Amino acid sequence: MANRKMNARYYFTVEGETEKWYLEWLRDAINADPRSKVKVVCSPKVQKNPVKWAKANTNLDKSAKVFHVFDFEDEEPIHVKAFKDTLANMKKAGSLGRGFRYVSAYSNLTFELWMVPHKGDCPALAHRRQYLKPINDLYGEHFESLDEYKHEANFKRVLGKLTVDDAVTAVGRAETLAKRAEEHGLRKAQHCGYSYYRDNPVTDLWIPVKQMLEEGGIIDSRRER
Repeated sequence: MANRKMNARYYFTVEGETEKWYLEWLRDAINADPRSKVKVVCSPKVQKNPVKWAKANTNLDKSAKVFHVFDFEDEEPIHVKAFKDTLANMKKAGSLGRGFRYVSAYSNLTFELWMVPHKGDCPALAHRRQYLKPINDLYGEHFESLDEYKHEANFKRVLGKLTVDDAVTAVGRAETLAKRAEEHGLRKAQHCGYSYYRDNPVTDLWIPVKQMLEEGGIIDSRRER
């Protein structure tokens, strides 16, 4: 009888369905991989306000791996305020539990950024609509709008073109983006104990994804990549 794998549990709140579908795909892809050493357990919850989620999960302590996946849309005042409000709610949410801290997994601009480095490099963009072309080019699609791309059947078809090793590649490219942001002096800001870049392309989604891939045995954390 095969040894039963230990569970590696992650908690995610996300802003939209595409983020939820992606994380469910990643979980299943890691667990199905022959290299997998643990069973990754997560049930991403679509919840824009971390405080609401935290009120229903007050038993979590500081060992819990809790992430919020959200967007820096652009620099319009209404969107900047919404982003800062989210950071404030993440800080408040941690105070409702037994010491857990929400980890930021933001993307600037938007979650679509994260889908690009699975297949190619991502340039700086002026508007989120501009992600449509690289997504179509890299995934061999012909979506006429991001709304069409986000339809469940369409997005899951895109996910079907990914492998777990594409996720490893995305982590590497996103880490490179983060290093370049620091080296090139992109505008950095702080709010409620969280730091973020006001310029794109930058995403912190690689942080939980890398952790899942390492704990799952797909990436060997002992080796330099």
